[in-house]
Amino acid sequence: MNDEQWISWLQSSSAIRMVLIEAQVNVAGSELTRYIASRPYVTGAQEVPANTEYLPLATGGLAFTEQVSLTGEAGLSGGDIELDNADGALDGWLDDVWMNRAIRVWVGDPAWPRTDFQLVFDGVIADVASPGRESVNLVLRDKLQRLNTPISEAKLGGATQNKDAILPVPFGECHNVAPLLTNPATLEYGFLGAVESIFEVRTNGKPIAVALNEQAGRFNLTTDPFSTTITASVQGDKGSGYAPRIAPLVRRIATAYGKAEDRFTEADLDLANLAAFDAAHPQPVGLYVADRTNQAQAIQQLAASVGAQALMSRTGKLRLVQIALPAPGVPVEIGPEQMKERSLHPGARLPVVAAVKIAFDRNWTVQAGLTTSIPPAHADLYATEWLTETVADEAVRARHRLNVDPVQIETCLKTRADARAEAARRLALNQVPRTIYEFDGEPEMMMLELGQPVWLRNERFGLQDGVPGVVVLLSRFWLTGRVTVGVLV
Repeated sequence: MNDEQWISWLQSSSAIRMVLIEAQVNVAGSELTRYIASRPYVTGAQEVPANTEYLPLATGGLAFTEQVSLTGEAGLSGGDIELDNADGALDGWLDDVWMNRAIRVWVGDPAWPRTDFQLVFDGVIADVASPGRESVNLVLRDKLQRLNTPISEAKLGGATQNKDAILPVPFGECHNVAPLLTNPATLEYGFLGAVESIFEVRTNGKPIAVALNEQAGRFNLTTDPFSTTITASVQGDKGSGYAPRIAPLVRRIATAYGKAEDRFTEADLDLANLAAFDAAHPQPVGLYVADRTNQAQAIQQLAASVGAQALMSRTGKLRLVQIALPAPGVPVEIGPEQMKERSLHPGARLPVVAAVKIAFDRNWTVQAGLTTSIPPAHADLYATEWLTETVADEAVRARHRLNVDPVQIETCLKTRADARAEAARRLALNQVPRTIYEFDGEPEMMMLELGQPVWLRNERFGLQDGVPGVVVLLSRFWLTGRVTVGVLV
């Protein structure tokens, strides 16, 4: 079934909709798949899976809400599937282990072969619950939940005082980090795995000579520092080739770190999206992980450096989306024909800003009052955690009576030019009033994705001629074909 046929079916008032659900679960220590549907359905001998009965248990929920955060935090995505348990037959399911298991949902017609059903959700079960005697609910999250685990828990080991310390991981270029003392007897310091370059080691801010072993991510001091602070600047992780940019680092963190069983594979990535994002955002970045920072948090920190966010597509592919107006790409036309009558309304108004302050090139080891023979200007830099760049519009400040001293936005950016460009971009986006309009869409609007460019037109709210917008909210109700859409304009 092609996209045109699928959309035609979605638009049909005579369509009989049903869902097929395949949920992983651990029962008494064994992993298995439970096959669930909203109507009776059995696959044929030549289908995949073959000769399989989907139990008609799904009665409610069957919805998922996802949104783009406009504050820099990860957007909340969640939903649920309600299963009929009026006769108590599913009571035992509450004792099974559902948490962090995969779940996939397809939509189609009871008369269709299994291959024609369309995947509408590929995510994770957060937990199982029973809101009452009559039902069991599967609580859903998107697949980013799989990355809610520490980047690394690799400890140094051995018998030194740091044996239980986690080996730090530098991503991209990191300035003045504190490496781990890995061998006091040989004055060896280092990181987890190979690095591209350790290009300056300092004792109390003063450069010193060392013996480098960058393939091991280690270096040895040639003289005893007598308990002073050792720091280094490092170009980090090079497991798949050194690439200090957002998209390659996101890809590396998602597929090579965290728990092996939960890591993403290439099949979990929207590779075309990541390639396009990398081409559009070549800014060098740096992120130093010396604790139990989890993968999702690190990925969001990197993406947020350019006002972007890591999101999952409706078919479970990791994407990077920057909120911009106009958004890149060919916009989807949305007019009254794609909306339920009289459903369009303003959902939220975003605050106007008159200035944006970007923090960049983080000093990962702040050292105040250095007394070594380094220039005073250098000592001042080592005492400062962030460099900052501010872009302001005095006319906007005066018109809206705003404070021109903005809250600092911390990023992983490295250069002043990139920080200033990002501050100017964010100011241009937010120095005019912005509104999120919400509406109940016709079934074909279920095909939209977060971050997708649209052209929004309506007879109300000054939208008569249409304006560019970007999708920031989607609540899909799979069984009814209803969808609530939020568009930022």
